[in-house]
Amino acid sequence: MIEFSRLYFFLGASLALLLVPGPAVLYITARSANQGRLAGLVSVLAIETANFLQAVAATLGLSAILLSSALAFDIVKYLGAAYLIYLGVRKHCAPDNETENGAIKPESLSRIYWQGVASNLLNP
Repeated sequence: MIEFSRLYFFLGASLALLLVPGPAVLYITARSANQGRLAGLVSVLAIETANFLQAVAATLGLSAILLSSALAFDIVKYLGAAYLIYLGVRKHCAPDNETENGAIKPESLSRIYWQGVASNLLNP
């Protein structure tokens, strides 16, 4: 029989995981708020493309390699961190994206797509 104290702990932890948005949701929300509905939909397509690629990789056994090899997992983890650092440095060193009236210059949809794929693929 399940102890109620463990059941309450499990339900509380499950609820917390459901309520806290992950990086994919934050990426989609930020793109949608920044550049509108079309950019948000492209971001969703990018995240789902990366999810599909991860499912294919799992089917081919690449996930088992990442689980069994600490080195392979560390490589993916540090590639993801390096990509985030690259994005931050690029954003910091790039000229302002604002036009004369204060609006933000939109990024191309292909750039949004590939950034979404890369950010989700490199998120272990």
